[in-house]
This record gives sequence, structure tokens and C-alpha cells, in this order.
Amino acid sequence: MQIHGQCHCANISFTLDWKPEPSEIPARACTCSFCTKHGGVWTSCPTGSLRVRVNEPSRVAKYAFGTKTADFHVCAKCGITPVVTCRIDGRLYAVVNVNTFEGVDPTLLRRGAAKLDQENEDARLARRKRNWIAQVEYEEATPSDAP
Repeated sequence: MQIHGQCHCANISFTLDWKPEPSEIPARACTCSFCTKHGGVWTSCPTGSLRVRVNEPSRVAKYAFGTKTADFHVCAKCGITPVVTCRIDGRLYAVVNVNTFEGVDPTLLRRGAAKLDQENEDARLARRKRNWIAQVEYEEATPSDAP
């Protein structure tokens, strides 16, 4: 299943190739202060692949807090955070915000809370390595190919 998503102004967009076809999509509402304030509800498919495209890189703020092991990609134009990335052992991992999906049947989403405050850094990175999307392409447009 190909899932498309984007921030409100489409500056940050993504295509998630979810394999195998999901019967449901886990949607984890993180209880940290950033995700709570921004309405972040995250999903990932460790067996899938993700392609992220940024049209105007100068209008993306990467925000890291707490352990500073993940970058929240916030569109400075519209304020939406469609993707979070983390580099582990030289490889880029990611999760995407289900609230930025385009055209996905909402009944596919299995919503639940995710309280991760008690994790130490090693446990957090090990969980991400197991559960986050491991095949990630992150492409930033150059001035000559921006729309």
C-alpha cells in the first residue's frame, strides 16, 4: 500500500510504501510535551520504505529535544510536523505523522497512546532500530528544481 502525506502547504511530503498490505495501521499518540502540543500521532512500517521530499529546505526547522536523538521536521511555512528522523549507526530511520496522511481510510488507524518518558537513550535507540522505517530516502530540492 502506498501512503502519501504532507504538511499543510505541501513543502514537506512523503510516500510510505507499506509492505505487506496492512489490515490496520498502528497510530501512536506520544504523550511527550512536544507531541501533545503539536498533535503528533506516529506510525512506522519496519518492512516498508519511505521517500521524503522537501521543496523549500530553508523553510524546514529541525527540532531536537530531550535526548536529542531525533529530529522533528517542522515546516516553518505552515507549522506542521509530518516526519521525524533518527540516525543510528549511520542509517536514517523515520516515523510519519498519521494526521498528515492524504486519502487513507481513517478506519484503518488503530489509535493508542505511547508513553516513552521512562526510556533511557540506549533503550530508545534500540526500539527505533526495531520499529521505525529503516529504508528512508530524504530528498531536498535545489533552487533549480523547486516548483
